[in-house]
Amino acid sequence: MREVKLTKEEKSIEDTLLKDEYIDVSKKEFDLIAKSLAARKKDAVINIRVNSKDLQHIKQKSRRFGIKYQTYISEVLHRIARA
Repeated sequence: MREVKLTKEEKSIEDTLLKDEYIDVSKKEFDLIAKSLAARKKDAVINIRVNSKDLQHIKQKSRRFGIKYQTYISEVLHRIARA
């Protein structure tokens, strides 16, 4: 059988599961979490041109949050769209 290679995030989740650090949630709460995740599913691609200095600032901010800059941009767009 072929060994599955996990990402750092997946490995962290696996380790947490093995240590029994997750808590049970009610079905209602689980459904709310699942619905929230489904709402953020990325299913469209856009290409835009931006000022290179703006992109540098976006990348700096995303590094401070510890996330990829494209994820950061997506989150900002999501918040604007929902406002």
